[in-house]
Amino acid sequence: MTLNPPPPAQPVLDTDHVLDVRAIPCASKHGLIIGQWLNLPVGGHFILLNRHDPVPLRHQFAAQWPGAFTWEHLVNEPEQCRIKITKLKAAAPPAQVIECGGGH
Repeated sequence: MTLNPPPPAQPVLDTDHVLDVRAIPCASKHGLIIGQWLNLPVGGHFILLNRHDPVPLRHQFAAQWPGAFTWEHLVNEPEQCRIKITKLKAAAPPAQVIECGGGH
């Protein structure tokens, strides 16, 4: 029997600009995603790969950085959600990051 190696403990932005956060604990996931986005150049993007649609994170982006990003669902299925997040203009770090809850 062959075992698959565990997923990486930290998110890695691969050559296709995919940020896979499926293995990241919920308590730190939003901060990592926001940090990745803040570090993008204006016009840059990444594709967020998650197990579910991160609706609370989308609301946090909308409240904190209106007009500074686009949020495009590429795949939204059970157990797999891919969202292209693009940085449209410079943005300051948030005063507070609201992490996910409810077991996501």
